Amino acid sequence: MQHGIMTSQHPWSRYVALGDSFTEGIGDPEPNSPGGHRGWADRVAEVLATQTADFAYANLAVRGRLLQQIIDEQVEPALELRPDLISISAGGNDIIRPNTDPDEVAARLEGAIERLRSAGATVVLFNGPDIGMTPMMRRIRGKVAIYNENLRGIAHRHDAIVVDMWALRELQDSRMWAPDRLHFSPTGHHTIARAMLEALGVDHGLEAFSPEPLPPRPWRQARTDDMVWAREHLMPWVIRRIRHQSSGDGIAPKRPGF
Repeated sequence: MQHGIMTSQHPWSRYVALGDSFTEGIGDPEPNSPGGHRGWADRVAEVLATQTADFAYANLAVRGRLLQQIIDEQVEPALELRPDLISISAGGNDIIRPNTDPDEVAARLEGAIERLRSAGATVVLFNGPDIGMTPMMRRIRGKVAIYNENLRGIAHRHDAIVVDMWALRELQDSRMWAPDRLHFSPTGHHTIARAMLEALGVDHGLEAFSPEPLPPRPWRQARTDDMVWAREHLMPWVIRRIRHQSSGDGIAPKRPGF
């Protein structure tokens, strides 16, 4: 199958998703889903399952995981499941931390991609979105861009697929993001699921996001919103970093097997 060519059927029957909170589905609460979150990976699996008999899906992602933790905890368990489709989004939690080198992070990721590709599975990577519209994250925009270019090289060398989130300009709409401004909203996860299915060349019925324009926010309201966000979301994140704690401490994968 040529990538980018839509088809009513696809060749995959065993899909495993690896990663952190992005892949776990944080920001997309759903009480009836395992772990209480749905997310883009669940949405992708739901579409793939409609086109293949006996489709199997596992999700090993755990919120807060750094790249090395994902490599150490998820790569070999994923391969033990003998998947023919693997998605991995990793390194984002490393990149947002101070003093990390995007080239070094990418070099470690490449070793994991080589291992995941060794069994012949299709591997899908995600680059980082353009977070230039977020004041607190704008300062690392350059690091994200460097990491993204490294990911393109990795994908080229190992025949992997990249879901280009940097090019998804609709992700710059605030409605794509959860209140913590770090995770995606249900609308954001839906949009990313569409992007992965299209990168795979899989036909789907997920509708594109076509919102009404947002009314302009008065300057004072924007500043008030920033202060509330800093108190409720930024400070707890900073405190966890200082204490060497993770939001994923004690959390197990929501779908550890087929």
